Amino acid sequence: MTDGDWRLDRIGSAHRGVNPTVMRRLDAGFAVIGDRQFLPGYSLLLTDDPAVTRLSDLSRTRRAAYLSDMERLAEAVERACARLDPAFRRVNIEILGNTDPYLHAHIWPRYDWEPEDRVRLPVWLYEEQCRRAERYAPAARHDDLRAAIGEELDRLGAAEPPTP
Repeated sequence: MTDGDWRLDRIGSAHRGVNPTVMRRLDAGFAVIGDRQFLPGYSLLLTDDPAVTRLSDLSRTRRAAYLSDMERLAEAVERACARLDPAFRRVNIEILGNTDPYLHAHIWPRYDWEPEDRVRLPVWLYEEQCRRAERYAPAARHDDLRAAIGEELDRLGAAEPPTP
């Protein structure tokens, strides 16, 4: 596998420092920016062990560390998004695990500018073409938001920023 194939091994590529979505290494995982930013600030917490498929796979100590990382990332997203967009509403946190086989948590910022028929519903009810649209791929226009989330993680006690 080459470093260009980081999506095939998101956790391994994060450990190797070649996963470009990694914002910070946390105590029990990696804070990453989501592949699609149709809701700007969408982030995930990836477990740091690809063999972990569910929360209950972790020991109580590691589980507590993972959940602490998850709430820290959610608070960082909340702070950054609220600072950068006055229409920020709240964050939704989800651990689903129906597609990717490793433990990960979704942190979804929600906004008042979302369509009225979507703003109060789960993100998964957005149309597939919206959730997968290439126009929402992380790009330079997301750099300030990504940096703001990283800064908030630092303020909240995250580990060191990743090295390239």
